[in-house]
Amino acid sequence: MKSKEEVDSFLSLVAQNNGNIIKPAERVFWGGYSGYFQDLDGYYWEVAYADSWAFDEQNMLIIEKN
Repeated sequence: MKSKEEVDSFLSLVAQNNGNIIKPAERVFWGGYSGYFQDLDGYYWEVAYADSWAFDEQNMLIIEKN
């Protein structure tokens, strides 16, 4: 996600469609903002955002190898 608001909006959409919010979004120890939900098939997903994340021209998260 590209903002805290987008994380909140997505988790709200999940809840409106009977997804189970496992952990509401909040600031987390690694400096980001994230929450978790369980989909209708029982799978767990994290929805997250961080100020430090960069995206390419196709809106894909850039992951740099150290």
